[in-house]
Amino acid sequence: MATIIFYEKPGCANNTKQKMLLRQAGHTVIDKNLLTESWSEELLLPFLKNYSVADWFNRAAPRVKSGEVVPENLDEKQAVKLLLADHLLIRRPLMQVGREYRIGFDKDNIEQWLNGLNIEGDLETCRRGHDPCAPPVKPLSE
Repeated sequence: MATIIFYEKPGCANNTKQKMLLRQAGHTVIDKNLLTESWSEELLLPFLKNYSVADWFNRAAPRVKSGEVVPENLDEKQAVKLLLADHLLIRRPLMQVGREYRIGFDKDNIEQWLNGLNIEGDLETCRRGHDPCAPPVKPLSE
């Protein structure tokens, strides 16, 4: 079983369900607050590097929903600058197992990554009736 460093937004119902599922499967989950973490480009980029820029963003973030931030219109440098300035924009959860990094909780991606994990239903879409927290995507390397 894996030890997973799990960066979440405290109080997020989906993050709570995701952690519970991981623990029930026998994984050790180390909770970290995504919003108060002292992110730098060096710390954040390993999570992002295998995904397209648009997939780095939390689709339920107020600035994305309002159209103020349009992830598809950003290059990497612009996107990283925004994410470092406003942590609510970061797609969650961020998960690290050793030197492997993931963003979001895409069912197929997580089940493959954490061998044998069986995820029932969608645990990534925001349940408050808003847009999805992020579209279901897989890392570019897969």
